[in-house]
Amino acid sequence: MSIELANVADPPKEIEHSESHSQSTGEHMRKARFQFGTLLWCFFLIGWNDGSLGPLLPRIQEVYKVGFVPVSLLFVFMCAGSFIGAVINVTQTDRVGFGKMVVLGSIALWVTYSMQAAVVPFPAFVLASFIGGIGAAVQDAQGNGFVAALNDSAKMGYLHAAYGAGAFASPLVATQFSQLPRWSFHFLVSLGIALSNTILLYSAFRLQHQDDCLVDIGLEPGEKSTSQKATYKQILKLKTVHLLGLFILTYVGVEVTIGGWIVTYMVEVRHGGAASGYVSSGFWGGLMVGRVALLWFNRKLGEHRALLVYAVLAVGLQLIVWLVPSLVAGAVVVSFVGVLLGPTYPLAMNHAGRVLPPWLLTGSIGWIGGIGTAGSAFFPFLTGALASKVGIKVLQPLVVAMLATMAIVWMMVPKTPRRVD
Repeated sequence: MSIELANVADPPKEIEHSESHSQSTGEHMRKARFQFGTLLWCFFLIGWNDGSLGPLLPRIQEVYKVGFVPVSLLFVFMCAGSFIGAVINVTQTDRVGFGKMVVLGSIALWVTYSMQAAVVPFPAFVLASFIGGIGAAVQDAQGNGFVAALNDSAKMGYLHAAYGAGAFASPLVATQFSQLPRWSFHFLVSLGIALSNTILLYSAFRLQHQDDCLVDIGLEPGEKSTSQKATYKQILKLKTVHLLGLFILTYVGVEVTIGGWIVTYMVEVRHGGAASGYVSSGFWGGLMVGRVALLWFNRKLGEHRALLVYAVLAVGLQLIVWLVPSLVAGAVVVSFVGVLLGPTYPLAMNHAGRVLPPWLLTGSIGWIGGIGTAGSAFFPFLTGALASKVGIKVLQPLVVAMLATMAIVWMMVPKTPRRVD
């Protein structure tokens, strides 16, 4: 009798254990979706931030009565802020933690958009760009580091497609505001997005360290180094970090130079009207599409070969924009250049996740991203400085040269992990 009772009693325990495991797995999946969805919105905001400036540049020049060089200081100070953000990422990630870092970065954009919406004096407007650079760089590095730790190339592609979606949407809105008396109210829209971003980041990650967030979705914490701490010395000893930094510097320089100056180019060289602002949206929209539509092609060719193919094709298309004197053809081709450039950043970040030590990944990506955002300031500033002397027609030869440089640097990036002492 006792044996029969034991046999009857055992199965419910197994069912209970199975149900508990199923509930646990379901909870992990829900949290994982919420975390990733929050990061998608975060990167939408970063893209929105980067895509807003181009269509507003002519209006900013008009309102503040400044030329190409002074208005290019917006890019320079954004770069300086991004570099400071990179330093903060490397030095403070272990101490402060992923959750707090990403929320603090999001709050910095509140300050930026509040100042810009108020049309503060031009020096303060430039300072707002500096603060925004810090906030965007911190969020960008933390988000990339988190998704790289998931080791899912498709998610990295979707993450940066969200960036492209933001950069596509913002010129559509900014172009409308640029023609209105209250043109700066565009930044009130930006402020609303930034506020919602902070609320979501707090709700999804609860100011926790990255390892705790990974455990919350059922994943193992990342590996630790023998010193248990990512340091400047460890990161800066890695040749791969510097090569990836140079590559991303050039790539981001191409991306932001086209997105930032193509509107001015189309207005002054191709004699387009105020609607030329939509050309910038076409470029960023192409970027978004390329990051999703080319995922299968990336896997088929392999990331090294795919990026080289995209760079060569982009050079060819950019030559068409340069040499064919047609507003419509130029606008269409620029959007295809965006499609080809789209996969570049997420593929490079995925590659970093494979070839860099896991315990140095977030700090390294912060450094690479900070170096990269220097390109988002240096090359647009260089374009503005040259345009003040020879005209904005300098944009196309400069972009072609940058694309060629980008391809050369990528060929130098190691394909396999290197030993770290």
